[in-house]
Amino acid sequence: MEMRGKASKSPPRGKIAAYLGIADNYEIAVRTGSINAGHTVLHEGRELKLRIIPCAFVNPKTRLLISAGALFNINTFFSEIEITNSKERVGIDSNSGIITNEHIERERRDEFLMKVVGSTGSGVGIATVDRILRIMKLARDYEELTPFITDVASEVHECIDRDGNVLIEGTQGLFLSLYHGTYPYVTSRDVSASGVCSEVGIGPKDVDEVIVVFKSYVTRVGGGPLEGEISEEEALRRGWMEIASVTRRKRRAAPFNFKLAERAIKINSATQIALTKLDALFPECRGLKEYDKLPREAKNFIEEIENKLKIPVTIIGTGPSTLEVIDRRA
Repeated sequence: MEMRGKASKSPPRGKIAAYLGIADNYEIAVRTGSINAGHTVLHEGRELKLRIIPCAFVNPKTRLLISAGALFNINTFFSEIEITNSKERVGIDSNSGIITNEHIERERRDEFLMKVVGSTGSGVGIATVDRILRIMKLARDYEELTPFITDVASEVHECIDRDGNVLIEGTQGLFLSLYHGTYPYVTSRDVSASGVCSEVGIGPKDVDEVIVVFKSYVTRVGGGPLEGEISEEEALRRGWMEIASVTRRKRRAAPFNFKLAERAIKINSATQIALTKLDALFPECRGLKEYDKLPREAKNFIEEIENKLKIPVTIIGTGPSTLEVIDRRA
């Protein structure tokens, strides 16, 4: 989500969040969700797989915050501030939840979560249970996190009040939402734009833009329905085969689904679409940065999306690197 003088919710995928961090020069980027969602950033020839530090770290001027509603593992946090060289500009809300080894062990012993739902085994679901029971330890309870502790909601609102700009990075796609997804094959939180705002401490009036990220095809990891699913062999042939960054499992794939996309737009109140992996459908698009240079077939696909979904496709990913993007925003 995007906020200028208001809060901004950014899409769940790392490339787009990283691009926005650079292109829009955000003062603050806030990460919501938990470490069961991995976001990959390929920037200046270096690939980083992040699970809690905001992908907008690529802009060295951006303040990086972890929301009150987030859950993370301390080891993951310290590892990521090292690889992103962001120690001096990271803040953690005092109410962020901490996932322990005990949470991980309990989750991995749960056969329903691991074998039926397809949990990542990161301890997120079990940690969420403890948070609901009010027995979880929070970031403020760990001495080693003291230098990073802040009030994220206050920082965000202070920035908004002085007409600054804030980027909020979500995590999983809508259909993994605990409330709006394909239950029980979902994650343990609401990942809609509304849920993301709640985790940060902002209200609907604070948000200027909601950018929903769609791949040019559909993927999911683990169990649950996937309409139009193609075989692993066909996914490989089409160039749609992906490996999940957290679990290293192969993702299942299917063609773009307009029905799901329309529902995601409605529930998220999306105002813009960022479309990634266009080059997977149309290899001749790889690396292009001008819309006029796209082949006619690619333009037809984008125009069909806009005509059917009634909101503009403003950002188009044409390759894995952060800056391999066509930006159609005015």
